Amino acid sequence: MTDTLRLALRLARRELRGGLRGFWIFLGCLLLGVAAIAGVGSLSQAMLTGIANDGRALLGGEVAIRTIHAPASETQRAWLDREAERLSQTAELRAMARAPGAGQQTLVELKAVDDAYPLFGAARTQPEQPLDAALAERDGAWGALVAPTLARRLELTPGDRLRIGDRAYRVRGELTREPDRAAQAFTLGPRVLVHRASLDGSGLVQEGSLVYHHYRLDLPAGTDPAAWRDKLAAQFPDAGWRVRGLDSAAPGLTRFVDRVTLFMTLVGLTALLVGGVGVANAVRAYLDGKRATIATFKCVGAPARLVFATYLAQVLALAGVGIALGLVLGGALPAIARPLLAGTLNFEIAGGIYPQPLAVAALFGVLTTLAFALWPLARAQGIPAAALFRDVVAERAARPPGWALAAIGAAGAALAGLAVWTADDRLFALGFVAGAAGALLAFRLAAAGVVALAKRVPRARRPGLRLAVANLHRPGAPTGSVVTSLGLGLTVLVAIALIDGNLTRQVTQQMPKDAPAYYFIDIQPDQLDPFKATARGVEGVREVQAVPMLRGRIVKVNGTRVPELTIPEDVQWMFDGDRGVTWAREVPSNSRVVRGQWWDRDHSGRQLVSIDAELGRAMQLAPGDTLTINLLGRNVEAEIANWREIDWEGLGINFVMVFSPGVVSQAPQSYLATAKAPPQQEAALESAVAEGFPNVSAIRTREVLNRVSELLGKVALAVRATASITLLAGTLVLAGAVAAGHRRRIYDAVVLKVLGATRRNVTVAFLLEYGLLGLVTAAIASVIGSVAAWVVMTRVMDGDFVMMPGVVAATAVAATAVTLVVGYAGTDRALRQKAAPLLRNE
Repeated sequence: MTDTLRLALRLARRELRGGLRGFWIFLGCLLLGVAAIAGVGSLSQAMLTGIANDGRALLGGEVAIRTIHAPASETQRAWLDREAERLSQTAELRAMARAPGAGQQTLVELKAVDDAYPLFGAARTQPEQPLDAALAERDGAWGALVAPTLARRLELTPGDRLRIGDRAYRVRGELTREPDRAAQAFTLGPRVLVHRASLDGSGLVQEGSLVYHHYRLDLPAGTDPAAWRDKLAAQFPDAGWRVRGLDSAAPGLTRFVDRVTLFMTLVGLTALLVGGVGVANAVRAYLDGKRATIATFKCVGAPARLVFATYLAQVLALAGVGIALGLVLGGALPAIARPLLAGTLNFEIAGGIYPQPLAVAALFGVLTTLAFALWPLARAQGIPAAALFRDVVAERAARPPGWALAAIGAAGAALAGLAVWTADDRLFALGFVAGAAGALLAFRLAAAGVVALAKRVPRARRPGLRLAVANLHRPGAPTGSVVTSLGLGLTVLVAIALIDGNLTRQVTQQMPKDAPAYYFIDIQPDQLDPFKATARGVEGVREVQAVPMLRGRIVKVNGTRVPELTIPEDVQWMFDGDRGVTWAREVPSNSRVVRGQWWDRDHSGRQLVSIDAELGRAMQLAPGDTLTINLLGRNVEAEIANWREIDWEGLGINFVMVFSPGVVSQAPQSYLATAKAPPQQEAALESAVAEGFPNVSAIRTREVLNRVSELLGKVALAVRATASITLLAGTLVLAGAVAAGHRRRIYDAVVLKVLGATRRNVTVAFLLEYGLLGLVTAAIASVIGSVAAWVVMTRVMDGDFVMMPGVVAATAVAATAVTLVVGYAGTDRALRQKAAPLLRNE
């Protein structure tokens, strides 16, 4: 065995001296997939390392505490002061900002900071100035720093006045960097930074107002943050505040990075699987050119294992080159991305080389090579010498031996296992593996169906068309590999485009005609009647509705603390942070009870709660179970009375949890209201409310939906760009399939010319073949992609699905064009061959 391996390596080295001819597609397929996986893994590690390095600045301290509605009590604040080396207190809320001179107004995200802010990191302003000087009170006015988007929207310059609530601020500049803001995520308004002391007298902070109070602490040197947090929990067990440490400095961003990494890695793996078809084609084409050499080896006594080992060594050596190039490109992605993402992220992506994702990507490359190259290698070694000589003119089908099939199966299983093992969400990765295997099988079966159909269709009268149809099912036709690889990439693009189009349609075009024009928040109880009168006094305004609202956080389910629960992914958002809650005497008009009973209108017994049916089903809750919700720092236990199916699409006022009258109805609260108005009266309604109630914030429904649509568009663009990697891999496979059949194309062209066909006749026949191949591939991809989009929209997202023929037509045109261009480019050389030299050689 050792002598065989030594001889195989020597023969492989000699054959490799001939260069990489015929293996460029092989290298391209491996390079693309490995680079995608290595790049995504490296960038993810670089971002997570950057988050960890800037953890104190992103969190704002070593420990961050958040309360809602009411600040920490004097006792709690005094204890925090004693325990911290430094302490910073900030407040965040939404408010209406008005530029008095221009008469314009808009919703803003207001952040009020103290003199200690920021404990870590630094804020940046334009023009540059110390933060305390920019926000200080001078000449009877407090200062404000505004986001560049707000400055452009309201045409603000330094020195201009900006009224927020009852307070008139002086704009001192623009806020270009906020150290404790991880990323510019979706917000309802631009940021305005003011001093915390300026909130007094602004009228913005009242009992029940929706205000988030943040406390950031710099702990004394040598303090164990985890032990300190346990001490805090023991000191104030029922405080109800949210506490975070450096291990969760930016949980939303970290979760986003993990999700994107998983998705992008699976896209890269898809590209690698599609490229695997190209690997198989390239190996097969290379071995087809080596038939005479292999036959000669066998005729002079070379054992089958020597032939197999010789060409396996060549394939692995070339795969090593492609994998190495992919690792170089992937490893360089963090350095390339750092300047590109500098304006989006509020932290610096770490540099360096990350061995783990590179090793994983290399292993993916090796396993893909083995899974797809073993079949043609085993086939070549299993055919007798005489059959190899005959294969030049009459190809013979051969099935690999049992050991080779077992090895292929093991490589495929290892590839699937690696994909699942390296994923954070293994269940999702397992679903992807099953879906990928199913899609590959479906396309293979579809390709076999196309070949069978091409054999049975009536003979066309036009010679070119008849030849094109015959080429779809002739021996060695690229139909199977092209339909499988190119079709998979097109399917992904069709599905993404249809999902994006349906989501955008639902968000913008399908907005209910009776949707409210505005949501108004922070209406105080004594303002409710005057507010309704003011809103109804605007011409065209109708259906002004208001409900009480508080913010609460689920802390226990049936007595078990939330961190100890296993929460399904689709309802995790209901447990992350606080949620809006309300109380009601009657069933809300936009929902219906589907399990349990609603309480009596004058209910005065134990606190009851009605929950969204989705939450009940996911957590397997039933009437009689209990939820403990922290409201204003107090834990309130409520018995589940019923489930409700909620009409979220109506855009009316909806709550996951609705309480019965009782403790909740007696708590300090504000009101949330909606009003319907014709588009031409929306500005008048907003102005009337802003003038009469400076503390009330107006959220324009149409503007929010436009922002959501814009965000969806950006996400869809990024996803389509990522999915294009798969399509590019499919295009490479198409090119490889054309290259693999190059020698046969030459014989076809020569025979046709000898029989009297002109170059134009042959060109038309070849173009018709590839045109048919492109159309067939697009048709199959459109059907499977449409079905996938329908499943996602109707089963996963519980939405409506509308077929969009334009998307499908564009896919068909694109697929046909790509197939024609690549197919013609690959056969042009065959068309230019002279018949006489080839006939003499034969």
